[in-house]
Amino acid sequence: MAPAARPADLVWGAFSEHPPWVIDRAEIAWLPDIDRLRAAADGEVPLLTAPTTLPPGARVARVAARLSTALVPWLVRKRRHRYPTPEASRTDLSRRLRLAAESLGSTYIKLGQIISSGEGLFPAELVEEFKLCRDQVKAETFAVVREVVEADLGTTLEATFAWFDRTPLAAASIAQVHAATLHTGEPVVVKVQRPQVATLVRKDLRAMAWLAPHLVGRIPIAALANPPALVELFAETIVEELDFRLEAANMLDIAEVLAELGQRGYVVPRPHPRLVTRRVLVMERLSGFKFDDVAGMRDAGIDTEEVIRTGMIAFMEGAMIHGLFHGDLHGGNLFVLPDGRTALLDFGIVGRLDDRRRTAFLRLMLGATTNDVKGQLAALRDLGALPPDTDLRAVIKDLRLDQPPVDPTTLTGDELVKEVQRVIKALLGYGARMPKELMLYVKNMVFLDGAIARLAPDLDILAEIANISMYFAQAHGERLGRELGIDHTQVAIDLDGVKASFGLDASTDRLTYRDLQRRRELINKRMRERVRPVG
Repeated sequence: MAPAARPADLVWGAFSEHPPWVIDRAEIAWLPDIDRLRAAADGEVPLLTAPTTLPPGARVARVAARLSTALVPWLVRKRRHRYPTPEASRTDLSRRLRLAAESLGSTYIKLGQIISSGEGLFPAELVEEFKLCRDQVKAETFAVVREVVEADLGTTLEATFAWFDRTPLAAASIAQVHAATLHTGEPVVVKVQRPQVATLVRKDLRAMAWLAPHLVGRIPIAALANPPALVELFAETIVEELDFRLEAANMLDIAEVLAELGQRGYVVPRPHPRLVTRRVLVMERLSGFKFDDVAGMRDAGIDTEEVIRTGMIAFMEGAMIHGLFHGDLHGGNLFVLPDGRTALLDFGIVGRLDDRRRTAFLRLMLGATTNDVKGQLAALRDLGALPPDTDLRAVIKDLRLDQPPVDPTTLTGDELVKEVQRVIKALLGYGARMPKELMLYVKNMVFLDGAIARLAPDLDILAEIANISMYFAQAHGERLGRELGIDHTQVAIDLDGVKASFGLDASTDRLTYRDLQRRRELINKRMRERVRPVG
């Protein structure tokens, strides 16, 4: 018997080898309108985030009332010293905020999901609590799911599916997903949008836009975040998620980029060529190990270090070479197939860099590996993280970036806190903000950092940085040199500068993730001891 022909779409896309259907772009019913739909979503952001003089409706009052109900009891208990430890106080506050977010609906749940992906950026108690917003949010009833699916597909559920699981696989802020089987026998996953979520998100964004200017300078966290810019950033990430046709197109774009880069260690599920609408997305069903099931993967003979290594390179390569990358990596959005490849899920948030910003991003990465401080700041400015007229020399001086870096483990708790406060104050004075794509990239790097801790704690970070730099030089050096206007053969990684960024001296020749984690724990311990309230 002759071997089965290789699926035609594997030539251009990083898909599975055993497709339920083969993707032909020319025959996709929902694809021709994508550019118009994406432009419409982008154009909606400034309208939704424009500040208004009067509060936009009763939604503001409901949000304020619910947050007050959550925070006031906690504040009273805290002032009466009812919590035995600061950690207990933060745990209770985190639980109250999570419950408030769930009761306020999709927009605030989505905020919680973003926080849940920010390990290392937010308090650990808050991250752990908001992880419950990923797939343990209360699901819509099956009757509601049926109504949405039938309205969008224009036919009965039974006419499309031979079987449809009434119990969702997971329920999150924007949608929930159900396992199903088509009449032609293909196992699929059906993503169904909550029926009123689009209207609610738009109301919440208008309410946030009205409230944000009133928070400027009022509380330290809000001042750091630049509330109006944060609302705009959040709007940019969530508006595109409200149309599943955009998500399906993102799936095809990411699959194509991965294939072009030769990164076949990732697999993207195929969206159905016809069964995709604004609120319904039918896609190929894949299965494998959860990303934190390290024991299961190792028992199956999977090299977990290679899983991490592939993930880091593919993620960085997509951003640097094509300006396109999955924007919401977390444990619920990927799993590892039995053959060791990683399946990517949930493409509602994708980072897209135009040529100008991609070039700035390349200069940022180059500056990081060559220890070019001014070049990194110029790249951040061109990415929108600093105002266009920023005096870069003044920033370097104010942040003391022209001085040898200090090992943070040699500082006392008081010194650490003062240093953090000094840097924050200086950045705020220059009008620093976080552009969407940079925020998504940093958030993904934080996730990968945490994934190393679970999957590859003995990975030598210094060696990996050197290997990744060598890979990019060999695979893309000529192209990157041409785009940046430099001689790529003259660029060399400054490994001593990389070591200094970790607070290490030049004589250090190895740094495993376990070593790095011990350093972080020491720094965090000193910070906690410094800010621990007396009594």
